[in-house]
Amino acid sequence: MSDLEPIADDAVVPEVLEREVLYTGRIQNFVKERFRYNDSEITREFFEHPGAVAVVVMDDEDRVLAIKQYRHPIRSREWEIPAGLLDVAGEPLLEAAKRELAEEVDLEAAEWEILTDTATSPGGSDEHVRIYLARGLTATHAAFDREEEEADIVIRWIPLDELVAAIAAGTIRNSLLQVGVLSAFAARSRGLGTLRREQ
Repeated sequence: MSDLEPIADDAVVPEVLEREVLYTGRIQNFVKERFRYNDSEITREFFEHPGAVAVVVMDDEDRVLAIKQYRHPIRSREWEIPAGLLDVAGEPLLEAAKRELAEEVDLEAAEWEILTDTATSPGGSDEHVRIYLARGLTATHAAFDREEEEADIVIRWIPLDELVAAIAAGTIRNSLLQVGVLSAFAARSRGLGTLRREQ
């Protein structure tokens, strides 16, 4: 590989020799695949995930809307950004992001840009998440009822620089918040108008 080549991941389509669904869940399945790679037969087990979207919501004062919500697997109420599953068949990513923004924090946005795409745990899951930057905010006309873990979420506007400092200090751990906030911080230094938009 030449140092002059663009820095980009390479898509690979290995020959899958055998596939078994070990567990079918409400959101994701646990599967085992035997495949051929580099003249070897390899077996891996991983979670098969529908994918998700997440949104860094930023106002004109460079404050980010963060929500604190209980997450049972890690026994923690953690700071997050609005996010949700791609669980509506055929729904475009941007429409899913708009839906999640309205459902989680009763907002809609006039400006949408792509901050980044991330694979959350590529050694154990095929989950991919597109993270958007949403600006030009207005309240939605209808508020959504929130249940279960969402019933007691806390919503706070936090300065972008304060969130970056909290990430560096290790006091907030949510990966989508970290990736989204650090991407927004980097984008701000280049000028937010340089971000990608949906084609």
